[in-house]
This record gives sequence, structure tokens and C-alpha cells, in this order.
Amino acid sequence: MKMKSDNYITLEFLSRSANEGFARGAVACFAAQLDPTLEELGDIKTAVSEAVTNAIVHAYPDRLGKIVIKARILEGGILEVSVRDWGQGIPDKARQPLYTTGGEERSGMGFTIMESFMDQLTVRSQDGKGTRVTMRRRIQPRRQVR
Repeated sequence: MKMKSDNYITLEFLSRSANEGFARGAVACFAAQLDPTLEELGDIKTAVSEAVTNAIVHAYPDRLGKIVIKARILEGGILEVSVRDWGQGIPDKARQPLYTTGGEERSGMGFTIMESFMDQLTVRSQDGKGTRVTMRRRIQPRRQVR
């Protein structure tokens, strides 16, 4: 279902591990306009970090590539974040807990973490053409103290 956007940003960067922190921070700054709690903001940052790290490690294992993040504020206080790469794509079983293509040092819990911190997670991938991870989180409005 297409929802009207109240505001949006688009970020494009190379799949360097140094850019993961930038992406996480930029999305957190954008989400701040919804006045999230520190816990909500931490959840969003963690989910974005997982999605971007997946693109860096798995989409482009032996080369640098492009990653694009689009974040939108939707009606009803919903933050939508899309992380897109044009890498090698992922198999369907990648959403299973503990599945990884990144070696022993990877836990294989990235999608499980994203699902637990966000309200909705959609993954679209094509072999050799890349992956788009779209996440949504509703930020509860806080009562104003007088």
C-alpha cells in the first residue's frame, strides 16, 4: 500500500565499512523529527546498522559498490527506511536465523534483529541484481508535559 510521505531523504555512498556509522547516524538524525524515545532511536539505529552491514559484507564481498538509503516520514508517525544495493543478491534462506555467507565471524542474525526492532520488514532480492530491505517503525506520539 502506497502511503503519502510528509518528508524524505536519500543517501548514496560506497560500501565501505566506515560508512555504516554515517548511515546509522544520518537516519537517526532524520528520525529525530518524530520525537522518538531513546529506546526507539536505538532500535532504529540498530536495524539500519544491520541492513547496511549486510549490504557491505554480503552484496559486495570482493569489491566496492553503491548503497542507497531512502528514509521517509509517512502519515501516522511511521518511519520507513529502505536500504538498496546492486550486489550479488541473497538466497531466500538468508532470512533464516543463523544463516550467513560471511564466515564464522558472522552470527547470521541480521534479519532476525531487524524484524525484532522494526514493525515491518520486507526483503526483495534478485540473483546478481541486488537487494532492497524496507523497514517500517511507528513512533508513538508522546504526551506533552505542562
